[in-house]
Amino acid sequence: MTDDAVARRRAAVSRFVRDRYGPRGTLRLHRAALGWDLLRAPVNVMLSPVFLLTRLAGWLLSRLGATRAGAWLSARRVFLPSDMGRVIQADLTRLIADLDAQGIGPDAPPETTRHQVATLAETRNAVAEITTSLIVLVSGWLLFDRTTPGVISLAGPLAELRAHATAVNDFLLGDTLGRAWYWAFPVQLSPWQVILTGIGLAVAGSLVTTFAGLIADPVQVATGTHRRRILRLLARLDRAEAAGGIEREHLLARAGDLSDALLMLWRSLR
Repeated sequence: MTDDAVARRRAAVSRFVRDRYGPRGTLRLHRAALGWDLLRAPVNVMLSPVFLLTRLAGWLLSRLGATRAGAWLSARRVFLPSDMGRVIQADLTRLIADLDAQGIGPDAPPETTRHQVATLAETRNAVAEITTSLIVLVSGWLLFDRTTPGVISLAGPLAELRAHATAVNDFLLGDTLGRAWYWAFPVQLSPWQVILTGIGLAVAGSLVTTFAGLIADPVQVATGTHRRRILRLLARLDRAEAAGGIEREHLLARAGDLSDALLMLWRSLR
């Protein structure tokens, strides 16, 4: 590809990114999530570890020489298809078709393009999960002055706060004496209170993840992340590479979950 064609491709991608993922573009995009996506979101969040395991298994099989089995496993779509995901994939597919029409596109096989576009959409979901983890982390610092990298570590202190507030309000001698009493004798939490709080937080977190792009998209436009990600996609299509491997965003998202579980275990042991 000539230097002029490369420059034209980069300019087209930059326009696409500003239009689709800037402040106004991401608002239009997230309208698609106001529907069944609100019910699909909790399921997809629960399926995220399954997605990572299938990708890791596919990568390992390919390394061990079972190339066909690894490619088949890596190509499995684990997440429930979402309306917003369909819009993202349709937009990217149109971008690639427009580039092809101008003679500056990758002109890759349709099946390869479809898999690469779906992989990029899944990567964007992982970024949304990372954004939610950061929101939970900041909330933990502000509310409880402690590290809460995920809903598991936030469930305990939030359940304790709710139980304390309820006990104080129900104290027979009034709120003031109630606060003094439960300061000296802390409320005892049942495991079910923590579990139910954790479930509620998980559902709320999945909804936050659905709309986390409202924050993450403009930031990624400003930092050039969206643009670089799409250019890497086009470069892979230039080489007609099949979708495979594990994007670092998925590893970062799951690293947050793992650190959350380990931190909760450490606090329990202490």
